[in-house]
Amino acid sequence: MFTGIIQGLGTVIEKRPSGGGIVFCLEAGFELTDPEEGESIAVNGACLTARDIKGRRFLADVSPESLTRTSLGQLEVGSKVNMERALRLADRLGGHLVSGHVDTLGRVEERKAAGNFTLFTFSLDAGLTKYIIEKGSITIDGVSLTVNSCSGNRFSVSIIPHTLAITTLGHLRQGSRVNLEVDIIGKYVEKLLGAQPAGASESKINPAFLAEHGFLR
Repeated sequence: MFTGIIQGLGTVIEKRPSGGGIVFCLEAGFELTDPEEGESIAVNGACLTARDIKGRRFLADVSPESLTRTSLGQLEVGSKVNMERALRLADRLGGHLVSGHVDTLGRVEERKAAGNFTLFTFSLDAGLTKYIIEKGSITIDGVSLTVNSCSGNRFSVSIIPHTLAITTLGHLRQGSRVNLEVDIIGKYVEKLLGAQPAGASESKINPAFLAEHGFLR
């Protein structure tokens, strides 16, 4: 698990095909203190397994499935990526709970200045819009952000100068593709509400109950 709080930028040092997937050699822009072989590191929001860790460099295998769901295949040698090591139980949860399992690719529809902030509008698959709510959380290329507004298959976020400067989001332009992970809690709630074992009495937790108690609007 991750929080969506980026620890630093990394760099693609090498990229080569391997068994239908890709092997990357990546270099973190920060010290990998107490590195553990096989640990999870989020790269642009995608959870990858780090192996052959040497100093700040490590190898990561990307499967064909991950290549179809993420933008990792578009990376080239020299590309910058957002990096975050896996969450420890004693760490501060500064963003939100992020699994590192990218749901889909989104597209930048608009970028414009709003005072000292930058307002982005993204589009995504219509089937995932039900998980995006105003003032809810979403992960964009590994960065935990708050949804400003959402309508149809589009949503907007406002990014502060600090986040724009220390992540790859500052390089996004209209048409750029990004990795999106919707809030995992919404997906679990949906699954639980739809699960009704045969012969079991009707659960008191239903959409009407959640709306009555302020969980749904």
